[in-house]
Amino acid sequence: MYRLNEEQQRVVAEAAAVADATIGPQAAQVDAAAAFPRQSIAALGEHGLLGLTIPSTAGGRGHGLRTMAATVDTVAQRCASTAMVYVMHLCGVACYMAAPVRPDHLLREVAAGRHLSTLAFSEKGSRSHFWAPVSREKDAFAGAVRVSASKSFVTSAGQADGYVVSTLAAGATTPTESTIYLVLKGDAGVSVAGAWRGLGMRGNASAPMSLEVELGTDRALTAPGKGLDMMLGVVLPLFQVGSAAVAVGIAEAAVQATIGHVTTSRLEHMNSSLADLPTLRAQIARMRIETDRARAHLGAVLDSLETPGPATQLMVLEAKAAATEAAVTVTDLAMRTCGGAAFGGAHGIERMFRDARGPIVMAPTSDQAYDFIGRALCGLEVF
Repeated sequence: MYRLNEEQQRVVAEAAAVADATIGPQAAQVDAAAAFPRQSIAALGEHGLLGLTIPSTAGGRGHGLRTMAATVDTVAQRCASTAMVYVMHLCGVACYMAAPVRPDHLLREVAAGRHLSTLAFSEKGSRSHFWAPVSREKDAFAGAVRVSASKSFVTSAGQADGYVVSTLAAGATTPTESTIYLVLKGDAGVSVAGAWRGLGMRGNASAPMSLEVELGTDRALTAPGKGLDMMLGVVLPLFQVGSAAVAVGIAEAAVQATIGHVTTSRLEHMNSSLADLPTLRAQIARMRIETDRARAHLGAVLDSLETPGPATQLMVLEAKAAATEAAVTVTDLAMRTCGGAAFGGAHGIERMFRDARGPIVMAPTSDQAYDFIGRALCGLEVF
């Protein structure tokens, strides 16, 4: 459904091989221990996939959103935690590339698999309204600023090498006048403020962070007060597409696991397979349709982004909500279809069920997305 050319197909096949060899075998343990999937991310880096979207002139693979979506979908079928870490990394890298002065030295580190990025936007004071930080930068001395912020739910907290951090500009008069900075792991004043023990996506280290850092103005990734432009113009489309691809991957994994269970489990007293039960076959059909519908919708979003038109903003806003709701429906059907086996942890279906609920509450939440879509349809300002 992604309609990939031969080169794009080779990249996705490479990602699938990495996922089968390294990512999938570790997924259950990553979930059980709430352990960051360091080996999985390292494997992506070793194959140049951390630099998937970086131009070849900076050492990357030079691919766009379509290849990214298919690659993330493939990774998510094996481990949703790894896939979400990957999406947040690609969002951070996109900010590097969009900066007024592009940090090519970091892009080369990313392409070589030696630098993991992430976003640090959400704050407790503004909750899931990621576009409105309540922290505010202060002038520290000539040519530098002080950023003092408590960030919540930072994916890869303490694990990433680079953090794309939002804060209100020093002279901001509205909540949307933010500036975005690059904070590095080794900067003084960077610390993880808690542990992550989530219901699902337990490996993505989505913990609070405390940032008390002094930064040179060369670390600014946007002009003063123009952070919202980067959030909406650079991050939001990529995050929406990436999150949708994660959800579709989870749904696909649930479909395949359910088919595997139903076709290999038997009712010995009836000398029949579970697949002989029409009610279970109907459930699998519903799962297949929901997954195909979500992936087709994501393909339509990609088409619109590649050929922008009047509907593009609406399609981008729809992407994450449509796919994540589908994943919730599909994984719920998987739990019902596989019954006690799934409830007891067989086939990883219970993990998929929990993981599918993560993107729903990630900003923008599904409820927020519905409001944004409704505002757009009614001709109102979205943000």
